[in-house]
Amino acid sequence: MTRYTKDHEWVRMEGDVAVVGISDYAQQQLGDVVYVELPSVGASFEQGKDMAVVESAKAASDVYAPISGEVVAANDALSGQPDLVNGAAQGDGWFVKLRVTDKSQLDGLMDQAAYDDYVKGL
Repeated sequence: MTRYTKDHEWVRMEGDVAVVGISDYAQQQLGDVVYVELPSVGASFEQGKDMAVVESAKAASDVYAPISGEVVAANDALSGQPDLVNGAAQGDGWFVKLRVTDKSQLDGLMDQAAYDDYVKGL
């Protein structure tokens, strides 16, 4: 199940690893993504802290860790093809995979229906 933050990050658990990216709504608001700066494997992040940067023709935006953990993989394909974020923000355009330190943090995030309601109000 995919969970969302109010800052438009998503997280999906695959076993003990969390796959993280920005929502389809976020990439639509950014427009054409031209650059993505990802953290290094081994970096650790607390929930809500700056983790990555995504830049578009319109703006640069910080990406926050939706859940605490250690980076076990970064999507290196984004360095050569940042537009993957626009084409498949919640698929091939994922940012990092994290080894989660506190799965209970997922409980505080929105499910798809709650996130859909949230973005309708923006």
